[in-house]
Amino acid sequence: MSALISLFADLGPWNWFIAGVLLMALETLIPGVHFLWFGLSAVVVGVLLFLLTAAGLGEALSLPWQLVLFAVISVATVFWVRRFANAQDVESEDKDLNQRSAQYFGRVVVVEDAISGGRGRVRVGDTLWAASGADAEKGTRVRITGANGTVFTVEPA
Repeated sequence: MSALISLFADLGPWNWFIAGVLLMALETLIPGVHFLWFGLSAVVVGVLLFLLTAAGLGEALSLPWQLVLFAVISVATVFWVRRFANAQDVESEDKDLNQRSAQYFGRVVVVEDAISGGRGRVRVGDTLWAASGADAEKGTRVRITGANGTVFTVEPA
């Protein structure tokens, strides 16, 4: 056991580089868990420790302080990435991309099953859609004015 501890002590900053690579590799196996940012934090701590060691100040950053620095950098990178990589801020050129019925608003279509009692069906291209609106006979042309889920709201054209 003491041989293992001395091996880790002799590696110095390389422990952090190895941990960083392992964490980044773990991100490829379990994506979406933010191991990438913890791995980046470990590499940053390794670089700082390497620079301090090269300057003769390596002993100033003991293991407990290295762990504190790793924790602080990890939290900072996670919050920094979440701030700039918020998926909800993505703008789309097609505002109706996930609202298929919205692309048909204003289109004139033909009643396929008579609208009676406020309910019926209209043909849009090769598809039948449920429709609600004023009573209309089969074959009547109506304009789509809105939608409630998958039911079009129509009015006489």
